[in-house]
Amino acid sequence: MEQRSEMENQAHVLFHKFLQGKKCTETLNAFRELCTELQLDHTDFQHLYQKLKGSLNYWKAKALWTKLDKRASHSDYGQGQACSGTKCLVLGAGPCGLRTAIELAFLGAKVILIEKRDTFSRNNVLHLWPFTIHDLKTLGAKKFYGKFCSGCLDHISIRQLQLMLLKVALILGIEIHVNVEFKGLIEPPKNQEKKTGWKAELLPANHPVTEFEFDVLVSAGGSNFIPNGFKKKEMRGKLAIGITANFVNRHSSAEAKVEEISGVASLYNQKFFQQLHNETGIDLENIVYYKDDTHYFVMTAKKQSLLKYGVIRQDQRETNALLNTHNMDKKSLLRYAHQAADFCTNHQLPDLEFALNHRGDPDVAMFDFTCMYRSENAALVRERHGHRLLVALVGDCLVEPFWPLGTGIARGFLAALDAAWLVRGWGMGTAPLELLAERESIYQLLSQTKPENTHKKVTLYSIDPFTRYPNLNLNFFKANQMERISLSSEDIHRNGKPLNTLGDVEQLLSWCKEQIEGYGNVKVVDLTASWRNGLALCALLHKFRPNLIDFESLKETNVAENNQLAFDIAEREFGIPPIMTGTEMATATSPDKLSMVMYLTQLKDIFKDSSPGKEVEGPSSSPSAILAVA
Repeated sequence: MEQRSEMENQAHVLFHKFLQGKKCTETLNAFRELCTELQLDHTDFQHLYQKLKGSLNYWKAKALWTKLDKRASHSDYGQGQACSGTKCLVLGAGPCGLRTAIELAFLGAKVILIEKRDTFSRNNVLHLWPFTIHDLKTLGAKKFYGKFCSGCLDHISIRQLQLMLLKVALILGIEIHVNVEFKGLIEPPKNQEKKTGWKAELLPANHPVTEFEFDVLVSAGGSNFIPNGFKKKEMRGKLAIGITANFVNRHSSAEAKVEEISGVASLYNQKFFQQLHNETGIDLENIVYYKDDTHYFVMTAKKQSLLKYGVIRQDQRETNALLNTHNMDKKSLLRYAHQAADFCTNHQLPDLEFALNHRGDPDVAMFDFTCMYRSENAALVRERHGHRLLVALVGDCLVEPFWPLGTGIARGFLAALDAAWLVRGWGMGTAPLELLAERESIYQLLSQTKPENTHKKVTLYSIDPFTRYPNLNLNFFKANQMERISLSSEDIHRNGKPLNTLGDVEQLLSWCKEQIEGYGNVKVVDLTASWRNGLALCALLHKFRPNLIDFESLKETNVAENNQLAFDIAEREFGIPPIMTGTEMATATSPDKLSMVMYLTQLKDIFKDSSPGKEVEGPSSSPSAILAVA
């Protein structure tokens, strides 16, 4: 009895050590040590959580089990059997990769996650929407990080968030390997005597995970890594230069008294920014300051002030050349960030010292907010020699975040839940093209998502998209439109002809040209760039409902306003959800062709039997199917 009590006490100590782990490798080692003490095989991933629960009779652990069991009992997971035969490989241990892996584990899938690094070193702080705070609390966030969103705090460092999610993932039996890099997919061989499926090419080449056969690949590898088959879409706006800076937080009483800045823009506080400019020569458009593991600042700086301050050596026309490291003076950047932080906190932060990044350098970075990328599609299906593979994107490789708005992690978590819903359908045998059509329909909403236009009852959120998105239309796309992102070698051509044809698209373009003819300042020659400034959309609506738009008052230069006006009218009057916001349309170099075809087809379906100027009713059913375009 005494020996058992001693063993339990040691296990309690090790469990506490695991909860308090502050580094990736430290946490992984602490978990293995705990399993060894409890005489559990930490590689028995399928049964690990249940065995942990049965072996660790400790009040802190029991409180966590209660949280996780409540989450796991949701009907969406089918008692952990919804994806019991599904094998998933997740790339990347960032917050979105880990969050997706956790949902897949709740669904009962076999989940292996690989990460090419063994450190979590990102100090930058993330703003959390109410739903992300609630979501993390249901996973036991406060058990791992007692200060999580205490009081009115609504942010967390990326590093701390990764550690929290890593611990949940380990407990749920997710197999995690660090220092492993994904190099590509290995297709199933033509000779199927051994029925070999999809595998991954990895570094190191002899890693055991190279033998893992999977039918789902989730990429959370960041914006620089998008698997073959996906295309990136550029969203470019006016020049915006971002600077992030992290300073050491000694957690002193003096530091605690300094108020955070949740977001100050020059437009709304001109006196503050004018004083900053007069005293320091620093000219900012906005600044945010959060206290977490570090004192974190993110600001948008004006180019001329960076040139005058010597941060940027020479003005360049191309943004890449302007912000190239060879055109940047690092010392001047450090002084610029230090002085901005000191002024904006009213000189109240004592001994401002830069925190260090993973390279041992001051954690300050300058980068381009101007250009962001999003994938044209959220998922695709590949098939080779009788083996299907579902490939899904989450995180920055799906949609890059716009840091000043703090949307990144919220939309990242929404996409993680959406991806889990996709895999659930895959595991339950839904037809691939139907799955892809549903996923792309949901994806159309992601870039528009804000706390104001999602369901208010965040306690009811689940992987089911209807619990999160009001006005969701799962028939936004049709199954036959998804053939272009179902990449099977056997079905690329049918009867010797390509699957995709342009007949319906050409008819749509001809119809649009015909309707807009006579609007002198509007010229439509295609289904992409011609629509970017919003005038063509407004002209189309004005042709049939002139009472809704004062077309003569519109200006070609007001791109965001024109598009938003058209999107709002189409949604309010005809029930057609927007493909993006007006601002996003303005920042795009050219609208996505498939999205525009889908959107304009819905307008054509409504107007085709109507006379110009006559009252038109909204659609009585979902939009008709259109042919996918390349």
